Amino acid sequence: MPGMSDLAELTWPRFFSTWQLQPGWLAAAMVLLGCYLAAAPASSVRVWRMVAFAAGVVLMWVCVASAIGTYAMSLFWMHMVLHLMLIMVVPALLVLGHPLTVLAEARPRARRVLRSWPVTVLTHQLTGLALYTVVIIGTHLTGFMDQMAQHGWLMTAEQVLYVVTGYLFLLPILGEEPIRPSPPYLLRLGLLMAAMVPDTIVGIVLLQTDRVPFPVMMSMHPSWAPEPLADVHAAGGLMWAVGDGLMMAIGVGLMISVITSPGRRARLLGGWLEDVRRSTLAEHADVPAIDDPDGEEARAAYNRMLARLQERSDRVRPE
Repeated sequence: MPGMSDLAELTWPRFFSTWQLQPGWLAAAMVLLGCYLAAAPASSVRVWRMVAFAAGVVLMWVCVASAIGTYAMSLFWMHMVLHLMLIMVVPALLVLGHPLTVLAEARPRARRVLRSWPVTVLTHQLTGLALYTVVIIGTHLTGFMDQMAQHGWLMTAEQVLYVVTGYLFLLPILGEEPIRPSPPYLLRLGLLMAAMVPDTIVGIVLLQTDRVPFPVMMSMHPSWAPEPLADVHAAGGLMWAVGDGLMMAIGVGLMISVITSPGRRARLLGGWLEDVRRSTLAEHADVPAIDDPDGEEARAAYNRMLARLQERSDRVRPE
């Protein structure tokens, strides 16, 4: 990308003072935020979710307009920071904002569209995981970076692709939107672990390579930048450590939300497995398998079953 090698050396003062307007991204952010806030007051979405969505939209523009976006083609490790922000942090905030719920409650006809088979396929958890894997590996372990260095529009396309991919991946994991299917929370945690595989593969490959994988992009390095191979190694370390770390942080947050919510706990294993668990408990505890969202009857039945087992153990225990 022309002119990138002429950037002044990156320092902390310059990092915080370097800004570009990025009018296209700014316009997109304003439209997204405006439409969301116009419909949100009429919805059941909580205030903290509205704040999360607004933060995600603002952060999306900040990533491309600040020094992160400005230096992304001069420093590959900074490019990796941009990737991680756009495919994990920004989408997580957008998903937590429940924009589809806001849309469905503002436009009831949209609910039917959200449950149509094309949208169901697009928002399916396996679609999101497959897309995430292809994008992470395809943009880092192929010649895509060199093509992007020669065609400026590809960088914008890449940034949009990262936001969309991250959103589709995290939507069925963090979202509780009016879409189907709604995977059980144990499966959601498994999807996060599975997504760490491409992050780890890319990180290790870049960290251990002994040659520069993007010669065209690295030829644009300014004189003050690290050696190209060192830059690639730093980026690989970021993808491996920070990428997996962000996935783990999302997983911990998801698990905390399950532990603190009776409704989510009831959906930890999914409807079919939960029904099997309740039926088995009812059979052994001599209680009917009733609808018990808070788990009070199940816990009481479980305690009675343990008490009977203890009595049997006491009877057969030798004197």
